[in-house]
This record gives sequence, C-alpha cells and structure tokens, in this order.
Amino acid sequence: MIPAAFDYVRARSLADAIDLLRRDPDGTKLVAGGHTLIPTLKLRLASPGLLVDIRGIAEMKGILVNEDSISIGALTTHAELLASEPLNQAFPIFRQAASLIADPQVRNRGTIGGSLANADPAADWPAVVIALRAELEIASASGSRRVAARDFFVDIFSTALEPGDVLAAILIPRPAADARFTYRKIRHPASGYAVVGVAAGMRVNAGVAADVSIGVTGAASHAFPGDVAAGFLTGKALSQGNIEEAARLQSAAIECLSDRYASAEYRASLIRTETTRALLALAA
Repeated sequence: MIPAAFDYVRARSLADAIDLLRRDPDGTKLVAGGHTLIPTLKLRLASPGLLVDIRGIAEMKGILVNEDSISIGALTTHAELLASEPLNQAFPIFRQAASLIADPQVRNRGTIGGSLANADPAADWPAVVIALRAELEIASASGSRRVAARDFFVDIFSTALEPGDVLAAILIPRPAADARFTYRKIRHPASGYAVVGVAAGMRVNAGVAADVSIGVTGAASHAFPGDVAAGFLTGKALSQGNIEEAARLQSAAIECLSDRYASAEYRASLIRTETTRALLALAA
C-alpha cells in the first residue's frame, strides 16, 4: 500500500494550479481532500508524476449568497456547507445532504468540488446540484466556461472536464420564495455512499406541481436528472396517485447498476420508493 514516487507542489493560486496542470495534464493530479485520490495512489491505480495540492487556494473557497444567485467555491468543505446559516436559509437541502455524508472526519476535509469532479456514481452532491439546476464554473488556460450540472456527469468517474481544466465554483440561481427542496438516500451500510439517492425540488400552486426538478444518484453509471418524473408531474395535481406514477415511470426509464450489494431491479425499486417519498414530503 505504498504509492509510486511522485513530485509534490502546493499551488499558490488558481492561475498557478492551471499553469502546473497545463504543463503535463496527463501526468499531473490535483488534490484537495484526497479521500479518493490517496487510496487510489496507495493501490497504484494511479501513478501521477506530479501531485498539485490546491487546498490552500483562497479564491476557490467560501459561500457567497446574493439576491439572485449563490456561489460556492469548489474547495468549500462538506462541514462548511453543513454549518453555513445563510446558505441553509436559502437552501436547507445543503444541510440535509451534508449531514448524510460519511462522518465528521470526512466532512471536515472533503470538498464539494472534489466530490463533483471525481463523479463517483454513488456520491451525494451530483444529485443535489442537478436538482438545484446549478452551473459548474470550469477554469483553464484558455479562460473559463460554465456547464449545466445536468450535462456535467458523463459516465462512471467521467465528467465534462477536459485535460487542463479545474472545477472552480458551483453557481446556483436563487430559488423562488415558495420553492421546496429535499434529499433522501438509502445508505450503503459499510461506505455510507448512496445505494440510491434522490434530490427533488418543486413549487406548489393551489395543489398543483410546478417547476419540478429531480436528480438521482447511486442508481446508474452517473448521476442523472429525473426528467421523466418531473415532466409527468409538472402541471398535475399533487395526488398520491400522480406522484407514484411519476416515480414508477422514472424507475422504468433508466438502466440501473447491479453489484453484490444491490441488483439492478432493487435499485429500480429504490428509485421508485425514494422518488415517491421525496415528492410526497414536498407536497406536504
């Protein structure tokens, strides 16, 4: 469990990190919390020539709550998201989701940007940012661009990040005053990762669903938007029958993962039950 030899440097700024990455994008890895990368190095599943520590870059940290948007630095820790009162007044779902992540040791060091960029198919934050219709700000030597969260996750541990890119921030439009959000997950008993996790949001107008958004994690090779359920339910009365049908349609619309802990059929069943429970909670 000893990694191959590598060089190590601390980046002084985002521009410095981009420059170091640009020189050899294939042989360079960025590290912040390190909860995935360090075990990968120890198992020699990755052998970078250079490890760039971005943990100290102040411009990639912090939570800024504005009147029309919220900006979260990619190096903001799970614990900071859990503790932020301004953020959780706007989006209580952040406290809800962060409280379900691993344990205090992981939450104190792990970062939201690291979770998103790693794109573990069972991570929590991908479902949340999809449901919140977030945009991810990506910086590179050629400038910066924004990618919708729903388009960011491509496949297992694969994202829209190109060689030389750095995920810098998460940008979320401020919700309507009557918008509601929730996150539910069935935890793997050993790892705490989501066997299936569902983030959902909507507005309710005279008992009718509006602006429904859903993100699902744990079920497939990557987190995905629950467009089938959201499309069915939007504009309909929030009856239990309509909610259950929306969840059933969503569970039938995706090819689920199967492993030693949960079969594809079981994960499809969890999509149905957890989507139903999340939407019923919002309807209530």
